Amino acid sequence: MSSDALGSLVVTHPFHPLFGERLEVLFERRRGGGRVYVCEGGVLGSVTLPEDATDRGRPAAERPLTYELLAELCALVALLAMTSDG
Repeated sequence: MSSDALGSLVVTHPFHPLFGERLEVLFERRRGGGRVYVCEGGVLGSVTLPEDATDRGRPAAERPLTYELLAELCALVALLAMTSDG
């Protein structure tokens, strides 16, 4: 398959130096139960990106996982445990 058929992707990982850049996909591989893309990275040469660091991965969660969200989850689990003990 030619790289033209693979198109391009956007780097979505917020700490990647190419964050927000659209890169041409040279080829893709399966690695460690996931998929990685080898892309043309300009001055960096070719770069390998895991799928979840790109716009081809799963979308980000609506709510970030915060201390407050974990506290809410703990309270819910405790409430469910109390009601199931009955």
